[in-house]
Amino acid sequence: MPVLFVYGTLKRGCKNHLHIADQRFLGQARTVPGYALYDLGDYPGLVADASDTAGVAGELWEVDEAALARLDVFEGVDEGLYQRQSVKLMDTVNHVQAHTYLYARNPGQRRIGTTWREATPDHAPH
Repeated sequence: MPVLFVYGTLKRGCKNHLHIADQRFLGQARTVPGYALYDLGDYPGLVADASDTAGVAGELWEVDEAALARLDVFEGVDEGLYQRQSVKLMDTVNHVQAHTYLYARNPGQRRIGTTWREATPDHAPH
C-alpha cells in the first residue's frame, strides 16, 4: 500500500484529518533538507527549496489506493494546485520515500517554520 507524508491540515487533530482517519498511522516523520513550508492562509504549501537545511515535520500514513485517489481530488491535483510526488524522508538509519503533495503554484512570501500548526481563534499559524 502507498505511504503518504502529510504536513498540514491532514495531520491528526487538524480540520481535514477526516480524509485519512480510516487509514493506518505509521508515525512522525521529517523530510530531508530541501523543502520549505509556506502559509497559504487556511493551509500550508510544501515546496522544494534548495536553501533549506532542516526539512519539514509531518506524519506518515499508509493509505489504500482509493484513499489516495480521493486525496488527489481533495488536494486539487487536476486543477494544478498540488502535485503528488515522491519525497525523501529522514530516518535514523537511512532515507525512506513517501508520496506527498507539493504546492504547484507560487507560494508567495509567507514562509513558515518546519512545522504547520493550525490556527485557533486566539493564535495564528507558526
